[in-house]
Amino acid sequence: MKETLEYFVRALVAEPDAVKVDVTEEDEKVIYTITVAADDVGKVIGKQGRTIKALRTLIRAGAARQGQRAEVEVAG
Repeated sequence: MKETLEYFVRALVAEPDAVKVDVTEEDEKVIYTITVAADDVGKVIGKQGRTIKALRTLIRAGAARQGQRAEVEVAG
C-alpha cells in the first residue's frame, strides 16, 4: 500500500524526490502520512480536497481487501 500511495503522489507533484510516506500502526489501523515539498501541498490536496479524497478512497479500499483499516494524512 505504501508503494502504491508513493507512486500516485509522485505523479502529482513537481518535486517527486521530496515525497515521503511514513507508516504508523495504531489501534488496529494503519496511518499513512504523506510529506511533500511546501509548494506541492496544494497539488496533493487538490481543489476542494478532491485529490486527497480520491487517494484516501483508494487506500481505504485496498486496506479493506486486506482486512485492515487505513487513514491518509498530509503533513506539509
